[in-house]
Amino acid sequence: MSAAEQFDLLADLLRADPDLDVDRRDSSLVVGERAFAHLDGTALVVLLPESRAVDLIDRDIAKPAAGDAPDGAHWVSIDDTSDWNELANEAHTFARGRLPGRES
Repeated sequence: MSAAEQFDLLADLLRADPDLDVDRRDSSLVVGERAFAHLDGTALVVLLPESRAVDLIDRDIAKPAAGDAPDGAHWVSIDDTSDWNELANEAHTFARGRLPGRES
């Protein structure tokens, strides 16, 4: 299965979430107005908390990825498709928690 097909499958799974809060805009997955994952060539790029991103990079599971990220967050790139589902779900949960009005 190609990376694009794998991403399409992942997007379908996340959009089937019972909360129905995931949308696909072009090549990005978003929750509310916040992007949390996109395909970059053959790698999945996700937005994660800084500590989790550093951990994944230190263990050679992910590489730093370019992109504007809010304070306390980093974009990382994951090549191994077997990690995509878990890390996209983490990114989704992280993005949901960072939405305005969710802190109270």
